[in-house]
Amino acid sequence: MNFIITDAWLAKSRAIHLSGRRLGVALCGLSLLLAMTVATLYHWVILKGAREGWPVVGAIVRLVVQDEIEQRERYMRENLDAMARRVGEMQAKLVQLEALGERVSGLAGVNPAEIKTVPARGGALVSGRPLSMEELQTTLSDLDAVADNRVDLLTVVESRLFDQRVRKMMVPTQHPVNGVRAGSAFGYRIDPFTGRSALHTGLDFQADTGTAILAAAGGVVVTQEPHHAYGNMVEVDHGNGLVTRYAHASRVLVRKGDLVKRGQKIAEVGSTGRSTGPHLHFEVMLDGVPQDPQKFLNAGAHLPGMGSSRIAAAARR
Repeated sequence: MNFIITDAWLAKSRAIHLSGRRLGVALCGLSLLLAMTVATLYHWVILKGAREGWPVVGAIVRLVVQDEIEQRERYMRENLDAMARRVGEMQAKLVQLEALGERVSGLAGVNPAEIKTVPARGGALVSGRPLSMEELQTTLSDLDAVADNRVDLLTVVESRLFDQRVRKMMVPTQHPVNGVRAGSAFGYRIDPFTGRSALHTGLDFQADTGTAILAAAGGVVVTQEPHHAYGNMVEVDHGNGLVTRYAHASRVLVRKGDLVKRGQKIAEVGSTGRSTGPHLHFEVMLDGVPQDPQKFLNAGAHLPGMGSSRIAAAARR
């Protein structure tokens, strides 16, 4: 496209040639300039009309602002309602958790009343009216306090249950030889070597040589040595004054100072020391005084939830 520009007297002229690409760029620039001009004028008219209270412009501005406010409030209300429903669900779950915590605390011997409880309040959520932001924040604060309280209770319950489990594992109630019933019982009997009445301080479990001897409870090996009467002997300290003794072993698998677990194989049946044949001589001592091991084994079979102090008290009777 060619443009010819002349002056008023047609004395001078100038020709401008625009190719298709140049023409397109020029039209785009012109359109952009026109749009910016219109936007600037519109913005100026709206602002000036709003400041000076022009009737038509003021009405338009008020409608636009009111619509924006209504949309914002509608969005906030929808979100608040959704959050309120979620908070209501959380309240219901916390009530279930509280009931569960009370049942479990009973099993652990913990009185929930000993721990300060914070009641969950949910009236605002079930009243059927819209919640305000302040009410929602208050309810969330209450739920947070209730959750903290439940955490404290369950932490105490966990600690108590763990302590009970540890004490149970440290009480000698595990049979030291699987599948073998005790033969010679605890108490006075005729000594097979002297033919006289003598106190038999433990239980005898007759078994083949090499049969596994198991720790009756978890503890620490305090003695592992040959003895003129007990032969190859192991003693395990379980705490609370309880010590078990395993005698006449053909082979010992632990050393002094070793930690052993309940039911762990610590030796093998034999006939070493003062013995008439392969068997395990098993003793339980409380504060150095021999006790009837059968009472401990019976307590473990019939009273699995008893603590070490109660089993020890039962063994004294």
